[in-house]
Amino acid sequence: MNITIVAGARPNFMKIAPIIEAIQNKKEEGFNLNYRLVHTGQHYDKNLSGTFFEELNIPLPDSNLDVKSGTQAEQTAAIMIGFEEELKQNPCDLVMVVGDVTSTMACTIVAKKAHVKVAHVEAGIRSGDMRMPEEINRIVTDSLTDYFFTTSNYANENLVRLGVSKSNIFFVGNVMIDTLLKNEKRLQKPELWEQLNLSSKKYLVMTLHRPSNVDEEKQLKTLITQIVTLGEAYPIIFPVHPRTQKLLSNFNLNFKNLHYVNPLGYLEFNYLVKQAFAVITDSGGITEETTVMNVPCMTLRDNTERPETCDIGTNILVGNDPEKIEKAFKILFSGTWKQGEIPELWDGHAATRIVHHLATMSS
Repeated sequence: MNITIVAGARPNFMKIAPIIEAIQNKKEEGFNLNYRLVHTGQHYDKNLSGTFFEELNIPLPDSNLDVKSGTQAEQTAAIMIGFEEELKQNPCDLVMVVGDVTSTMACTIVAKKAHVKVAHVEAGIRSGDMRMPEEINRIVTDSLTDYFFTTSNYANENLVRLGVSKSNIFFVGNVMIDTLLKNEKRLQKPELWEQLNLSSKKYLVMTLHRPSNVDEEKQLKTLITQIVTLGEAYPIIFPVHPRTQKLLSNFNLNFKNLHYVNPLGYLEFNYLVKQAFAVITDSGGITEETTVMNVPCMTLRDNTERPETCDIGTNILVGNDPEKIEKAFKILFSGTWKQGEIPELWDGHAATRIVHHLATMSS
């Protein structure tokens, strides 16, 4: 079986790393599994993509479509044009897409129109929020996918409700947690640790990039001001996504305890998360990592496609509701934040299970 693996944005690289390793291990056992790695270039900033190849020991891509930035439509079109040519030049038996970024959806459409089967890793997750570009990507991708690799029973149930045959749904666990568990002992203290005189469990980490939080200037200013004020006793480390940086540059929002930093590599960022008192974010993937590392997490969204992080993990949803945010900080500072558990099959072996199924399909 010849597999083309697609990655385009920061979350994708964490997910493909263990899959590639598992394929290589299976090949050493004598199975005829080959892969070709295509980087769409959706994230082209070195700190958003480049460092991941070095840090996670991912082989360099066989092809880089180099699409870079643009509107949703421009990026989607550029990826589709580039990937169509890629498949013409390098035919394969299966296209594997991961996650829910623009590249996931665009390459799925191209593959199916080229009559190539598609496997979707992290299939079936849903937020129910059609304002999120990722939700549209998930729906389109899963409507075309042939093989569904899932992270939770919630995802399985979503797919069954859509009419997907249970024989095509494979509950394998979470490949992003494979990467976290493998690299937990390799996490690196960033330079800013000494520069800002940080100490374990004595600071907060914040990330913001969702359009609902950062696209409207007044909303962004209000949100940051409240969080910084409520957390005034703690330094707040804010790695700024390029998208958010453009908006922040339009106004002067400086606080003594708020530290803007550049995007960090995987090993440094997760070192910060693991040692943090709490994380405030609007990212879905980070809520999975905080759950496994048992770090309190507030999600600045009204919904989540990863409900297990709330039901049994360390995550709670606060949206951008001032009352909910204030209540969450009170719980945090009172020392009564809920203790989380690790979801089923988030054990570091998801990629091995995926590749086992692929090997079975190819035999």
